[in-house]
Order: sequence, then C-alpha cells, then structure tokens
Amino acid sequence: MQFAVIATGGKQYTVSRGDVIAIEKLSGTHKEGDKVTFDKVLLIDDGKDTTIGAPYIPKASVAGTITEIGRAPKITVVHYKQKSRYYKKNGHRQPFFKVKIDSLK
Repeated sequence: MQFAVIATGGKQYTVSRGDVIAIEKLSGTHKEGDKVTFDKVLLIDDGKDTTIGAPYIPKASVAGTITEIGRAPKITVVHYKQKSRYYKKNGHRQPFFKVKIDSLK
C-alpha cells in the first residue's frame, strides 16, 4: 500500500489514496469540488522502497479534492484573574477543509 507524509497548515499528515483528511483552511478563495495540490511531501513509501526528503522530496506531489468546507464546534476561551475583577469570555470556531486524496505522484 502506497502512502505519503505531507505538511500543510503547520501539521503533518500521513495520507494514502482515497483517504479523507481534515486540514487547516488554505489561503485564497476555494470552494467545494476544487482541486488542491500539496507540494511539501516529506516521505513516500510504495511498499518496496521508501524515499525520505531533506526536508522535502523534489518533484513529488499529492493531489486532492475539497469535499467539505466547514467550521469546528465552538470552544469557549476564558481569561480570569482572581481578586482583580478581571474576567473575559470568548468563543472560537476553527475553520477547516475536508480533502479527499486522489493521487500520489
């Protein structure tokens, strides 16, 4: 089974063909159904031999399709300092893309 390790959004993901991963929102304007290419490939394994980049593998790429654009559930952020009447409460929803991996090259 062929797999690769890619870097996007400050994180690393192990992917193979057909996987669906949730990644950080990509810059630019994107919509569902768009094709995306990940050029920062750190490792490729095809079952027989492994290629490791230093830090990336030149001419290697992973292609995928955006299947969903959404926002994660809300988390509550509270800042509090005792005895000083300081209290702040905010909510945050992190945007994400769900990407289906089409091919490893």
